[in-house]
Amino acid sequence: MLKAYYIVKKYFYLFIIGCLGLVAFKAEDYFEISKNLDIFAEVYKEVNTTYVDEVQPGELIRAAIDGMLKSLDPYTNFYSEAQAEDYRYQTTGTYAGIGSTIRTIGDYVYIDSPVDDFPAFKAGLLPGDKILAVDGVDMKDKTASDVTDYLKGKAGTTFSIKIDRLGEGELTKSITRETIKIKNVPYYGIIEDNIGYMQLTRFTPDAGKEVRDAVIALKAEGATSLVLDLRNNGGGLLHEAINIVNVFVPRGETIVITKGKFQEDNRTYKTLNSPVDTEIPLVVLINDGSASASEIVSGSLQDLDRAVLIGQNSFGKGLVQTTKRLTYNTSMKITTAKYYIPSGRLIQRLDYGNKVNGKAVAVADSIKKEFKTKNGRNVIDGEGIQPDLNIEEYKYSKLAISLIRNDLIFQFANEYRSKNPQISGPKIYDVSNETFEDFKSFLKDKEYEYTTNTEKNLDKLMNQAKDDKYYELLKGELTSLKTALESTKKADLDNNKQELKELLEYEIVRRYYFEKGKVEVGFDDDLEWAKTKSVFSNTTEYNGLLKL
Repeated sequence: MLKAYYIVKKYFYLFIIGCLGLVAFKAEDYFEISKNLDIFAEVYKEVNTTYVDEVQPGELIRAAIDGMLKSLDPYTNFYSEAQAEDYRYQTTGTYAGIGSTIRTIGDYVYIDSPVDDFPAFKAGLLPGDKILAVDGVDMKDKTASDVTDYLKGKAGTTFSIKIDRLGEGELTKSITRETIKIKNVPYYGIIEDNIGYMQLTRFTPDAGKEVRDAVIALKAEGATSLVLDLRNNGGGLLHEAINIVNVFVPRGETIVITKGKFQEDNRTYKTLNSPVDTEIPLVVLINDGSASASEIVSGSLQDLDRAVLIGQNSFGKGLVQTTKRLTYNTSMKITTAKYYIPSGRLIQRLDYGNKVNGKAVAVADSIKKEFKTKNGRNVIDGEGIQPDLNIEEYKYSKLAISLIRNDLIFQFANEYRSKNPQISGPKIYDVSNETFEDFKSFLKDKEYEYTTNTEKNLDKLMNQAKDDKYYELLKGELTSLKTALESTKKADLDNNKQELKELLEYEIVRRYYFEKGKVEVGFDDDLEWAKTKSVFSNTTEYNGLLKL
């Protein structure tokens, strides 16, 4: 135990000496660092040697590292050697496996969404297949993480997977793992009215090339306007964001300026290539899940008055991370700079340098500033990217949320697929009233409790009446109200019929059409898409949105 303590202390001081070789600390800084490392080493020694239960030194250090980094921002993270594969996937979109997402329901893990043309898809796995065993190892009670470890492996290796599929029973399939490179643009196509649509889900290597190729292909197919969908895209590589903007704006435009502690972090990023089209009408869809590189793309296209933004306010992440390689095959991602888009605004929403009770607070309205786009339109910093046309975010009913969380829509779709070998195309498929009635029957013996806001408020009222000594006087009325509410709630399935039918459509269609179906089935009830069509159909409105 003591040996471990002295080794830790030795390497902490070697680390400090190494840092001093790179950074000029003031004398008081060096003393403060040295003092606190001494304190930490002493605490580590005492816990290691005298704590009543056995402790794991590695786990103690990892907890200390995570605690230290947690005090900064959520984007500065340490990755152990065991986490290297996961981090590589985050940054490159590449791993070796079968190419499918999975989900846990009860005691088993199920296939959720095989990706087109990868091993799971080629082997004929379907959403809803229950994974019983992998290479003879029982998967019951295994976590999704455990099952993932069994499914991943070296590219070229083969394994057997035993599944249970409704309507067909137990099946065994042989799958050969491949190097999986998830596409940045999983879908593009002309949807209607010559509008070319591109869904960009990540910013890993080649994102810019994939967008460029999609634009060229869509124009060749007759697209006269384009939509770039960045909703729920959490970002990625900064230089790929520059490349994507470059598809639509000329060479030499300043897109991002980064400012950090060191000179090498202060950089200006400009477009370097010839664009594909600087004139074609362009709409970018964003929401509160659009972050980081997504905000660079949407924000710079807005600042340069090159695109109309439709949706909801973006997330608000104006921080740049750099990957640092550490010893023993470990690494860390650390925030090294803030970025500013063409108008000069910083879109960071939370101030991690000034926390209240350990939590970062939003940038105060009093210090937010107005900036100008290229055409002189007003834009504001400190709150993400504001769309040019705000569409109120759709809120699912409590009933729908409960059905989703309890996997009941997912399970009904499995049952539907077992009885219906094919359906019409994703753009035209509709859940019939007969299918909806089947869904209601399916739910009769299922549990899916939920509490409406009205119920919560009624409970508060009843408790308040008791506190105020009014309950006995109002008991009859309150009880009648509660009974009426419970009766009304029984009709929630029919009252939310349209919403539930849309959710069923999505889940059923992807049983047959996978990634393509997931995108195409949503257009008929997509509020942002409806507004996009309206804007493109009115040239005066489109041009007016881009001018002062």
